[in-house]
Amino acid sequence: MTVLRSGLPHRPARSLATMVGALLAILALLLGLPSAAGAQAPRRAPEPTHPGQDWAGSQIAKHEGTAAGTAPPASSLAASVEGVDVSSHNGNVAWSTLWNSGVRFAYVKATESTSYTNPYFAQQYNGSYNVGMIRGAYHFATPNTSSGAAQANYFVDHGGGWSRDGRTLPGALDMEYNPYGATCYGLSAAGLVNWMKDWFATYKARTGRDAVVYTSTSWWKQCTGNSSAFGAVNPLWIPRYGSSAGELPAGWGFHTIWQYTSTGPTVGDHNRFNGAYDRLQALANG
Repeated sequence: MTVLRSGLPHRPARSLATMVGALLAILALLLGLPSAAGAQAPRRAPEPTHPGQDWAGSQIAKHEGTAAGTAPPASSLAASVEGVDVSSHNGNVAWSTLWNSGVRFAYVKATESTSYTNPYFAQQYNGSYNVGMIRGAYHFATPNTSSGAAQANYFVDHGGGWSRDGRTLPGALDMEYNPYGATCYGLSAAGLVNWMKDWFATYKARTGRDAVVYTSTSWWKQCTGNSSAFGAVNPLWIPRYGSSAGELPAGWGFHTIWQYTSTGPTVGDHNRFNGAYDRLQALANG
């Protein structure tokens, strides 16, 4: 007679439970059901609904004001170069007028998220180049709609590339207040910093250049915890509508471009490159 000893496991039952568990796991994979142990994919916001109203500084002016100045004081004009930035809200730009007034470089909005391209991009990007300006393209970031890599690739594929022709600036990433909701796009400081690292790394892999970052000190402090992760590599384009560029975000000892007014002649947004013309050419050449 077989004697069952007390305390030994009931092996047939364990084997059956193991088999059932394995079958359920396979069934979940086949049906596309989420695993209890797996990480959920991040929720994404919908694509932008009014990207034509979003340009470099559109939200800065709304949240931080425009101050009173429309031009920097004369003492700041030495060793600097006048520039502008434009987007679809400017329409067809009178580039000859700007050139004749002394403007020598331009940044043009190319894209936003992974769904929008500036319908005036060709006239603005090529038109500035054709009158003799050094030009570059920028991307308006929406970090809650898709990954940094996805948006960097979209930007490069739709006008944000770079060539060593001496007159094309590295692309710029516009990081500012969310036009569609939560100021920091519903992300933590670490989440935003990682998103930007993803964007910058992808852009450099595609073009060989470190991109410029456009941001205000106030937004940067609030949304990135005043991260110093980018100051040693990415040139700073800072908006501040007044008599000086003011306090800079952590990590940067100086600014490269200062957007000093949103109400300048012909197009509104005017900038100063922080250096002589040959340094602007050096930035273009990489």
